[in-house]
Amino acid sequence: MLTGTLRTPFLPSFLDAAPKASCTASKHVRQSPCQAKAMSSEAPKQISTPKAQKVNIALCQIAVSEDKDKNIQTAKAAIQEATQAGAKLVVLPEMWNCPYSNESFPKYAEDIDAGSSASVSAMSSAAKENAVTLVAGSIPESSNGKLYNTCCVFDDQGKLLVKHRKVHLFDIDIPGKITFKESETLTQGDDFTVVDTPACRVGIGICYDLRFPELAMVYAQRGVQLIVYPGAFNMTTGPAHWELLQKARAVDNQLFVATCSPARNQGAGYTAWGHSMIIDPFAAIVAQTQESAGTVHAEIDFAQVNERRQNMPLFKQKRFDLYALIDKTLS
Repeated sequence: MLTGTLRTPFLPSFLDAAPKASCTASKHVRQSPCQAKAMSSEAPKQISTPKAQKVNIALCQIAVSEDKDKNIQTAKAAIQEATQAGAKLVVLPEMWNCPYSNESFPKYAEDIDAGSSASVSAMSSAAKENAVTLVAGSIPESSNGKLYNTCCVFDDQGKLLVKHRKVHLFDIDIPGKITFKESETLTQGDDFTVVDTPACRVGIGICYDLRFPELAMVYAQRGVQLIVYPGAFNMTTGPAHWELLQKARAVDNQLFVATCSPARNQGAGYTAWGHSMIIDPFAAIVAQTQESAGTVHAEIDFAQVNERRQNMPLFKQKRFDLYALIDKTLS
């Protein structure tokens, strides 16, 4: 299993395009290891992807209500239906167990580490009962007095493999359209999440994480074949950027991208765009749904990842003599 604590040299988390003059250190100035790496023209190490296989994937775009127990039952039913249709990897939406609002997050939050999370327990059981790898969207997590937007990933035996806490909080203000600030209640995560599952090597992001290419670049460097973004873009940003950003992350990094949204509810305080979809490494839409509740099914051939990288070797063509890629989570 690969997690956010994986230690591999020279992995990126941001682009540093400093002027060349800044790369010339005085002989009296001692360079830190990070500075030395940044000034090196040596290409970062890229971890190989696991053996490619074909995998049936299902994105469950479920309707979310104010009743947590009902939401849990809806999720369990969707997982069962998806696996009965042949899915080996199932994905749930962002905040699938509660309404998406700052008022709801504290009320519906669960302490995962304490073992008292009804949602996590139900999803673990669902993964085991259906023998399926489950990227269980996200729920509000309570931990040490803080709240997080957290995604849990389970293997086909129901084991919790890893948690991803949303790294980039959704704080926006578009006058006359939408204002939302997750930071009023939530705390940002501070690590990357890469995990080997029975289906493939997965990188996890949540909604607003999709807007930051550096996160996807890290995942590509770590041999990820599929980045999954449970997300709930709204009626302003959804039609403008939802599909665009997925295609950008997929084609820039030559891997698959999958997103899973809640179904649209016009009566909710926050209206999700919907349109869950899967994008291939050449930016083609493999499968998608519209705004209503439903499940996206597709067979993904992960051999496309290496094929596209051989056809167009972008990583080998990067100019590491002009810019550096640095992962600040490395010790």
